[in-house]
Amino acid sequence: MLEAPQLLTTRPQPAAIIRFTIPRAQMPQIMGPAVQELMAAVKAQGAGPAGPLFAHHLRMSPDTFDFELGLPVTRPVTPVGRVQPGALPATRVARTVYRGPYEGLGGAWGEFRAWIAQQGHTATEGLWECYVSGPEASPDPSQWRTELNQPLVG
Repeated sequence: MLEAPQLLTTRPQPAAIIRFTIPRAQMPQIMGPAVQELMAAVKAQGAGPAGPLFAHHLRMSPDTFDFELGLPVTRPVTPVGRVQPGALPATRVARTVYRGPYEGLGGAWGEFRAWIAQQGHTATEGLWECYVSGPEASPDPSQWRTELNQPLVG
């Protein structure tokens, strides 16, 4: 289920990130340890977190994800282990919120992209998802919320 999409311009959001280029099938295995690593680094440096975890996909192919797993911070972090300073960009985006289990994200993105095209907008390469609430907030997947952000041309 998607909320009504909106168009807006984002501000840069400093973040702690870990960059990955992995086979798509490895995503479930890397997420847990990477989230723990990010949280530990951010908390140890007293830098937040300042918002929900996100996955910023830079390039996607059917078999490979090239992305940054990130956590917004209140101030830049010092590199430690795989954790590096980064940021979500300032850009014009279409945004919506998907409610439901993570397995439904592919279909939600398809529906969202169709809306973007119907409105006459052109998406750029890359996108990001913010995991607003998930299994840590409720065992009921119908309560999970993922914010979908698609940068636009112009």
